[in-house]
Amino acid sequence: MQTVMKRIWQLIVLAAAQVLVCNHFHLLGYATPMIYVLLLCYIPINANRVVTMCWAFALGFIIDFLSATPGLASASLTLAAFVQRPLLEALAPKERAEDFTASYRSLGTGRHIFFMLMLTLIHHTVFVALEYMSFYSPLDALFTLVSSVVLSMIVMLTLETARDRKRPRQSADA
Repeated sequence: MQTVMKRIWQLIVLAAAQVLVCNHFHLLGYATPMIYVLLLCYIPINANRVVTMCWAFALGFIIDFLSATPGLASASLTLAAFVQRPLLEALAPKERAEDFTASYRSLGTGRHIFFMLMLTLIHHTVFVALEYMSFYSPLDALFTLVSSVVLSMIVMLTLETARDRKRPRQSADA
């Protein structure tokens, strides 16, 4: 029950941050940070894949409803959720806790950034492809994709760094 409440809180916070702040920020008219991909970073490796995809769809649906982007966020976040577990399994250490979750400390800085980048790239590629739905302006789509990924990663890494610093350090004895 505590895990469900925690996930609901994460969903609400990420949806509110996206809809109230990030959706109103368009760098050069192209780049919009989409930070709700962070939800997938908070889901442990042992989570049921179907449940993970349902959480992703629910968050995407809320974002779509509040942002007037019918199906874009839900489709792209659900696909990213589909690859979250195999990607995390590939990057995680062989000997790990059953409820292993991605973080700077658990994966190391490089792997954690790579994990976030891959999820963000998958999500944004699908989102932009569905948004443009044609190859009329492939350079615009490519510029939107690259700039949004870069801006999203900057914001998400900043949030993750702040979140990681709030957590107490584990002692060597533990």
